[in-house]
Amino acid sequence: MDTIETAPPQRTVNALVHALRILRHLSAKGTPEGVSAIARATEVNGSTCFNILRTLAAEGLVVFDPAAKTYRLGMGVLELAIGLLGANPGDLIRPELERLAAAHAALICLWHITDNDRLVLIERAFDPAAIRVELPPGKRLPALAGGVGRVIAAHRNYSEAELRRRFSELRWQSAPRFEDYHTSIIDAGKRGFGLDIGQLYIGVDVVGAVVCDNDGRPRYGVSSITLHGQTTAESRARIGGDLTDTCRHLGQALFPQRHNQVGH
Repeated sequence: MDTIETAPPQRTVNALVHALRILRHLSAKGTPEGVSAIARATEVNGSTCFNILRTLAAEGLVVFDPAAKTYRLGMGVLELAIGLLGANPGDLIRPELERLAAAHAALICLWHITDNDRLVLIERAFDPAAIRVELPPGKRLPALAGGVGRVIAAHRNYSEAELRRRFSELRWQSAPRFEDYHTSIIDAGKRGFGLDIGQLYIGVDVVGAVVCDNDGRPRYGVSSITLHGQTTAESRARIGGDLTDTCRHLGQALFPQRHNQVGH
């Protein structure tokens, strides 16, 4: 009589199973949560849950908010899915960047806002007929400098003392007075776009806006970069309005509102 061969039982790695359970929970929940709430919902031991979350945060798969003591999904999860999706955020946003570049004859840059307060250039588009500034992919800038930086600062609503401290750490080719920098942040908050006219880099004018998630947190920046004299106050206002509207629409597409957030 023939015997039936059976495959040996599969062994699982409990820590990995627990980590995946935590990531799935945060994805389904859609809002930041503390360790205790995550542990209860996933039925993972509290200390084990804490250690897993700390490891996931170190790898960029979750982000820890030290003020609220909560965790949320990080950009690392999206990076893992890029191969499956067949596109990265730059690919998804690129058609809008190309439209902006053609409409305003400017270099249009897409910046990723990192958790360590840097802007990283991840995509760009330009009008081939226009004389332009050249910025290489991967270029890094301080998060609070330039046009995008003014809008980020406006969203974060720093106290004047904290803003002074952060301002003192920035490096400019033509540094503004703190009072002028502060005023430009207030203006950016009212308009939705920020301006840097030859301050971060002499001879370079920047208009910037931000893409926010559904918690209102800036996640990407989009900037128009031109040589000084290529734009006027009026044209910069038009560019700023277009950037602001575009970033709002991108935010709605990239970070759709969940059902449990509607009406809140």
